[in-house]
Amino acid sequence: MITTFSVILSSRSSAARAAKALIIGATLVLLTSCSGLRLGYDNAVQLSMWRLNGFFDLNSAQSPMVRQSLNTYFDWHRRTQLPVVAGLLAELQPVMAGTVTAEVACSWFERARQRIDPAIDRALVQAADVLPSLTEENFKALEQRYAKRMAEMRTEYLQADATERRAERLKRTVDRAEQIYGRLDEPQRQVIASGLSTSIFDTEAWLTERQRRQADTLQTLRRLAADKPDRQQRITALRELTERSQRSPDPTYRAYQQQLTQSNCMMAAQIHNATTPAQRAKAQQKLQGWEADFRSLISDQATPQ
Repeated sequence: MITTFSVILSSRSSAARAAKALIIGATLVLLTSCSGLRLGYDNAVQLSMWRLNGFFDLNSAQSPMVRQSLNTYFDWHRRTQLPVVAGLLAELQPVMAGTVTAEVACSWFERARQRIDPAIDRALVQAADVLPSLTEENFKALEQRYAKRMAEMRTEYLQADATERRAERLKRTVDRAEQIYGRLDEPQRQVIASGLSTSIFDTEAWLTERQRRQADTLQTLRRLAADKPDRQQRITALRELTERSQRSPDPTYRAYQQQLTQSNCMMAAQIHNATTPAQRAKAQQKLQGWEADFRSLISDQATPQ
C-alpha cells in the first residue's frame, strides 16, 4: 500500500516542478525515498542546488541567493515538518499489519496529501522571492531540460511494442512493491499483472498533460519576469500554477485523474492484501526505520553543535 502512496506523492512533487524546485528541490523525493534517507536529508541543500542547476543553469549571482533560500527552507522543514512526517509513519505502521480496502488506501493518500501541502506552500512562498532573479537564459535552460526529459520519458514509458510496454510497467510496479515488502512470489506478481491489465492508466494522456504543465510553467514564469508583479501577486500566481498542475483545467483529464486515483487505491489494496504476514512485518519494519531516521534528524537539530 505504501508503494502507491509513494507513486502518488512523487507525481505531486513533479507538478509545477520548475517553480517548486526553486526552493523545495529534492525534498519530496527524499520523503518518499526507500534508501539513504538520513544521508540525503543531511545533504538536501547541496542536492537541491545540483538539481536546480540542472533545471535553470543558475549563474554566479543567482546561486548564493538560492542557496540561502534553501538553507532557510530546510531549517524550517526540519523543525516543523519532520515531526509531522514521523507521526504519519507511526500512524501507518499498525495499518500495514492487516488487510485494507481501497477506501482505506485512499483515505491514507488523502491524509498524506494534507500533511505535505504545507511544505509545498512554504516552498512556493520562498520561491516568490527568488523568481525576480530569473532571466530568459534560465527559461531557455528549463525549456531544454523539459524537452530532453520528455524524450527520455517517451522512450521509458511509451515503447512502440505493446507487449514490451506492459512488461516494463509490470517490472516497475513489482520493483516498487519489493522495496517495501521484500521478494514477491509468482502468484503475487500475477496479482499485480492482473491489476495492471485492467488499469485505466493512459500513458499518452499522462505525457500530454505533463507537456501542458511544462508549457504552463514556462509561460507563467516568463509572464512574471516580464510583468514584475509584487511579492503577493507572485505568490498567488505560483499557487494558481500549482493548483492547475495538481488539478488539470481540462475537465476530461480531471475526471480521468479522479478515476485513476480510485483505481490506484484499489490496486494498492490488492497488492497489500496479497502479501504474507512476514512481508507485512517487513513493511512495518521499513516504516519504523524511516520514522526512526526522521526522529533522529529532528533530534540532531535540537542537539547543540
